[in-house]
Amino acid sequence: MGQKKDLTGSEKSKIVRYLAEGCSSLKIAKLLKRDHRTIKRFIQNSQQGRKKRVEKPRRKITAHELRKVKRAAAKMPLATSLAIFQSCNITGVPKSTRCAILRDMAKVRKAERRPPLNKTHKLKRQDWAKKYLKTDFSKVLWTDEMRVSLDGPDGWARGWIGKGQRAPVPLRRQQGGGGVLVWAGIIKDELVGPFRVEDGVKLNSQSYCQFLEDTFFKQWYRKKSASFKKNTIFMQDNAPSHASKYSTAWLARKGIKEEKLMTWPPCSPDLNPIENLWSIIKCEIYKEGKQYTSLNSVWEAVVAAARNVDGEQIKTLTESMDGRLLSVLAKKGGYIGR
Repeated sequence: MGQKKDLTGSEKSKIVRYLAEGCSSLKIAKLLKRDHRTIKRFIQNSQQGRKKRVEKPRRKITAHELRKVKRAAAKMPLATSLAIFQSCNITGVPKSTRCAILRDMAKVRKAERRPPLNKTHKLKRQDWAKKYLKTDFSKVLWTDEMRVSLDGPDGWARGWIGKGQRAPVPLRRQQGGGGVLVWAGIIKDELVGPFRVEDGVKLNSQSYCQFLEDTFFKQWYRKKSASFKKNTIFMQDNAPSHASKYSTAWLARKGIKEEKLMTWPPCSPDLNPIENLWSIIKCEIYKEGKQYTSLNSVWEAVVAAARNVDGEQIKTLTESMDGRLLSVLAKKGGYIGR
């Protein structure tokens, strides 16, 4: 005779209901047409209940050990709780206890992406801030390039997924599927560009100057009045194609030289307000995990996103420069964020 199946969920529910009505185990067995011993075993197991979990005594941490942990956490940023406690020769502490202790003295953070600043960099950033502290930044044209890829930055496509739905699988191609290099500038409350660098062109000194000639100078700068050109200060970072002798001499022939060409401190993207504009545009073109299938489509998205940035947003960015300079001086040349 084959072994009968275990009680189903429906049968177990009926047993509980029959017991509540005062039925005996024998009567329940007859009603369900199951063996009496099976019904009795279920009732006995249900009455016993679950055994209480016996918690092991936790290892006590002394005040001296707490001080060692605090020092180790300060010396080992982004380390795991296990690594911190092992460096202090404190063993036998469960993960839950380690994390509870560290929460009182530290926070979980991701590594921030920022250029490394040495002592020389910090001194040059302070000198730059002092030099331009009294500058009218509404007269400064802030410029920079940005590369946008078809796939977008890693880790951006996050959001709520309805129950029962599966998360979409994003495309992942080499080099993000390729990309487009974009140049733009902002001055006061005006956006200059964006202009697209021709596909396949690597920006060296010669191609950079030719690009500025074909886009910035012909399409925007030449239309401005003489008084505007006289008072405008041109800003660019220290990329090799920007800071080379060839580019500097070429800009000088265009009338952008000496005080009209802003000197720029090394490793200082946090001081350039156009970096914030790039963030606004990228958030827009890659929202909801958006990806693209062609370079033209991602370029069109950049143009559309740039058009949606109004003058007040740009003005907020350019007017933030006074505060950025003061922050650099207050932090003695240190990184100020964006």
